[in-house]
Amino acid sequence: MTIRLTLAGLALLLLAGCATVPNPFAGRPVKPAAAAPATPAAPAPQASAASVYMDKQETELRTQLQGSGLSVTRVGNQIVLNLPAAIIFDGDKSVARPEAAATLAAIGLVLKHFDQTKVSVYGYTDAEGAETDNRNLSQRRAVAVATALANQGVDQSRFYIEGRGSADPIATNTTDAGRAQNRRVEIQLTPTVKG
Repeated sequence: MTIRLTLAGLALLLLAGCATVPNPFAGRPVKPAAAAPATPAAPAPQASAASVYMDKQETELRTQLQGSGLSVTRVGNQIVLNLPAAIIFDGDKSVARPEAAATLAAIGLVLKHFDQTKVSVYGYTDAEGAETDNRNLSQRRAVAVATALANQGVDQSRFYIEGRGSADPIATNTTDAGRAQNRRVEIQLTPTVKG
């Protein structure tokens, strides 16, 4: 208790002292100080090699996928591509629609060029139906997308593929629109470039 009162008293004295000190510059123009000798400025921090690499890859992906209905999201040094199932697949099918071939080929060519990334492909479904069926469908769809990318020359050792069924929904499963958003394949790109 005594320590608190002492600290409070000191704080009041300091504040009171500050309030009574007149400002010597009030009402007078301040003369600029003489220029200090020039010292070299500290260099601005540079982006890491991985960050610069992912910047270039993100730009290329955004250019190639413009108007496709697929989204490109940047999270730190990771890029996430969201491929809505309705754009890539018919109904409960796991064979890519012919109309999606050009889009998947464009992604594959970018990934082939930017070969210093790990490519994780995750399949998702909505929560309708049996979870075993959903997991199997999501696995087949993830494999179909990864295969389409590999067919463009992307090294298969870079891939991680997993069907997650109805896990990790991005929207509600109580509406048609929400379920449609949850049916998707995500491609997560993580840099392996050093520095």
